[in-house]
Amino acid sequence: MSDDLVQCADHGAVRVLTLNRPQALNSFTRAMHEELLPALDAAAVDERVRCVVITGAGRAFSAGQDLNDAMSDVDVGDLVEQLYKPLALRIRSMPVPVLAAVNGVAAGAGANFALGCDIVIAARSASFIQAFAKIALVPDCGGTWLLPRLVGRANAMALAMTGDKLPAEQAQRIGLIWRVVDDAALMDEALALATRLAAMPTAALAATRRVIDDALALDYAAALSHEAAVQRTMGAAHDAKEGIAAFLAKRPPSFTDR
Repeated sequence: MSDDLVQCADHGAVRVLTLNRPQALNSFTRAMHEELLPALDAAAVDERVRCVVITGAGRAFSAGQDLNDAMSDVDVGDLVEQLYKPLALRIRSMPVPVLAAVNGVAAGAGANFALGCDIVIAARSASFIQAFAKIALVPDCGGTWLLPRLVGRANAMALAMTGDKLPAEQAQRIGLIWRVVDDAALMDEALALATRLAAMPTAALAATRRVIDDALALDYAAALSHEAAVQRTMGAAHDAKEGIAAFLAKRPPSFTDR
């Protein structure tokens, strides 16, 4: 295993980014941020990459912020503004789908980093913990925006205030994540889904993320108008023309837009 704090590996058109501080449950440090954001930026501009999978090395996805990493004299607000906000916004602006393959505990910012991805697949032994209240902080890395939208206010408040561990299967039941799989099958399942998405119209998938997120702040009529505007752009692009032509010709499509 390399010494990189974020390992990169390509599987065809899928890029896998692995958080690599297993001895510290892949908790975030400034040094890890300095590798993770550029790794996402690199995937965003690499035309060969059509889907990204993020996972963790060892027995955790990420335990969140490493409290030993210069936390005693740091302005936590600055930490969020300078490191976690750019990271969360980068995920939401990726031009390709982003999957989180949660292989163990995902706590604090580690949980919300995973939940900010487009699709979350978790190992059966994985768990999610909004650990912030236990150290007198509030959810960050997008947690205040994500949680009520994913599971409603009642569940969001209880998860955030109690900081209780939420097992993966319960997280799936309440709509926090999409799918739970057996531990040994996690990466095979994640790569299979990522490979499937990589063969789909990437630009349309990224646009789908955008219009769904945008609609959360719109009334119904405005959302319909926004759909029409984005659909106009998508309909004029190569992939839509190719998809329609392939459907009519009863042949597999070849999508290339990104």
